[in-house]
Amino acid sequence: MSHKIIRSLFQARLAAWAAARTPPLRVAYENVDFTPATDELYLKAYNLPAGTDSETLTADHKRYTGLFQVTIVGPSSKGTGALEGVVDELAALFPLYDRLTGNGLTALVLTPVDQGPGIPNDTTYSVAASFQYRADTE
Repeated sequence: MSHKIIRSLFQARLAAWAAARTPPLRVAYENVDFTPATDELYLKAYNLPAGTDSETLTADHKRYTGLFQVTIVGPSSKGTGALEGVVDELAALFPLYDRLTGNGLTALVLTPVDQGPGIPNDTTYSVAASFQYRADTE
């Protein structure tokens, strides 16, 4: 059981939603080649693990915590509306206290999706959306 399983659960849901969305969105994953098209709106997915803990003396429990972040990237000088709209869609995709289960592990969405500040660049503008998660083994 690991953050690898948790990452795969969140990324699988994100990938299915992004592909089915109209228009579809491409997703850039960590350490995977990705070249955005000019003026493309796309997503960047990150899993940011925090500490792994145990609440028992018998070592039969592990608590995995962390943050899952999706950064929405769009062309600069086009406003923030489209990007913030995607943040709202992500909040519906990963509702508070939702549970994703796979490979013997259940990951819990522990906080609401939260929007970060916009980050301007020469050719792009980015807005991050993230939530905290927790998964326990017994």
